[in-house]
Amino acid sequence: MYIIFLMIAVSVTVATAFLLAFLWAVRSGQYDDDYTPAVRMLFDNEVTTKSSKKSKEEQSIGKSLQP
Repeated sequence: MYIIFLMIAVSVTVATAFLLAFLWAVRSGQYDDDYTPAVRMLFDNEVTTKSSKKSKEEQSIGKSLQP
């Protein structure tokens, strides 16, 4: 019967150790996203090129409509 209490105590101790290790990892930045900010600037360039193409097209249409 004592082995059950021993196993419960060991399992609670191991679970507490894993919880503390997880909390330490989260607070130290182990799960921070390092990849997305590097790729985000590539997507920003695509969006600006599309808007600049549209503005150039609008300017050329506006010039052609002027007498």
